[in-house]
Amino acid sequence: MRLRTVLATATAGLAAATCLTAAGPASAVSDSSTNSSTNSLTANSCSSSVSIDRFSDALDKTTYDGTFVGNFSALAVDKDGSLAALEDRSSLFDLDAKTLQPKRVVPLADENGAALDSEGLVIDRDGTRLITSETEPSIRRYSVDGKILDRLPVPSSLLVAPAGRAVSNQTFEGLTLLPGGRTLLASMEYPIAGDTSGAVRFQTWTRTKGNHFELAAQYAYKTDAAFLGVPEVQALPDGRLLVLERGFTSGVGNTVRLYLADPRHATDTSGIDTLTGQPGVRLIKKTLLADIADCPTLGATAKQPQPNPLLDNIEGMVITGRDKGGYKVLLVSDDNQNAVQTTRFYYLRVRV
Repeated sequence: MRLRTVLATATAGLAAATCLTAAGPASAVSDSSTNSSTNSLTANSCSSSVSIDRFSDALDKTTYDGTFVGNFSALAVDKDGSLAALEDRSSLFDLDAKTLQPKRVVPLADENGAALDSEGLVIDRDGTRLITSETEPSIRRYSVDGKILDRLPVPSSLLVAPAGRAVSNQTFEGLTLLPGGRTLLASMEYPIAGDTSGAVRFQTWTRTKGNHFELAAQYAYKTDAAFLGVPEVQALPDGRLLVLERGFTSGVGNTVRLYLADPRHATDTSGIDTLTGQPGVRLIKKTLLADIADCPTLGATAKQPQPNPLLDNIEGMVITGRDKGGYKVLLVSDDNQNAVQTTRFYYLRVRV
């Protein structure tokens, strides 16, 4: 999602992805980056559950094959272990897993050849790409070379007004496949009209025999404050989710928090017209893992006011592997092609 200024009063592919552990050039690496995961959580801790190994600004304000490298909204691990990085202005990059350097860029478009506001990315088991656009919103299946193969149905209430009750530029941001690959989940970024403040809907689809997806259950997730939205979700092997909450306050900077969320016992809200705190509606349970502002700075600098100079407009997230201490998680910020923002990759270790 492109930068929005908000005034606030409140402050499957894990195994194939284990190669995503090396910092790119222009990275900051802490002294403890070669220690065990337990020691890393102590030395570079953001919380008792999350530590940061390093960050990389290697791609900031660069170009590749005539295309600006940045505006990143989502990450995924491809079948060959490389990194796919989706930018919200209709391009999908293949990045080298170790250096982050681009290897290929594929342009994307809708059925009429128009640009997307592309936000969420899943690489399916056959290598095709499921990509959201928050313009309508929509989810389309693309071939590796960017050809449209399919389009998923969307509930009418989640469409942008006047067709539905969603707000433009506040729709499908996160996208993930649940364990087993049969269920796809997309997160809205902000509530739809009529729903209570902070109540964000998570929509799911079930895979059919023809490898299409049909509408399935929907769940409600509550952000910590109205100015926080949900830019990304990633499924864990046990069915729980890693969820990012993010917001921006003018003159203060970004708020970015990482949560562990469990949708498995939440109420199906697909038949509930408006979410207004009804009794008996079980929200997705969540637990704060870390506020990224509490991470060590690792020498990072910021081009605009931030609670921690490490912070920027973090929007993409992917689980890149496992170790004995938990999960390796890669985050990326969307610089909005803005001189005062940075394209930055963050290498985290997360225990759940």
